[in-house]
Amino acid sequence: MPIIHGTKVHGVEVDAETRCSHYHTERDVIAIRYPCCDEFYPCFQCHDEVADHPRETWPENQRDSEAVLCGACGSELTIAEYLACESQCPDCDTEFNPGCANHSHLYFED
Repeated sequence: MPIIHGTKVHGVEVDAETRCSHYHTERDVIAIRYPCCDEFYPCFQCHDEVADHPRETWPENQRDSEAVLCGACGSELTIAEYLACESQCPDCDTEFNPGCANHSHLYFED
């Protein structure tokens, strides 16, 4: 498992900026810390393939939890910061994949 900016990221074929075998465009540079295991994965599919337990989503009342890692600069964003960032890292300005919003319900309770 790669260590990205000092943080272990679990998954399938994870590169140095958190891209994986499932999501690997230039903008696929985030990893999500899961509340069920306190581990980072690039995507829900990586968690499902690698973890030995079912994935859980972050409860809505925990939006202040640091749960998103920018693979470009290593910043850890709170869920609230990530959801409000308009698909761009607030620390390094790297663009995130805006399509990730389509799966936010798999990571964060609505």
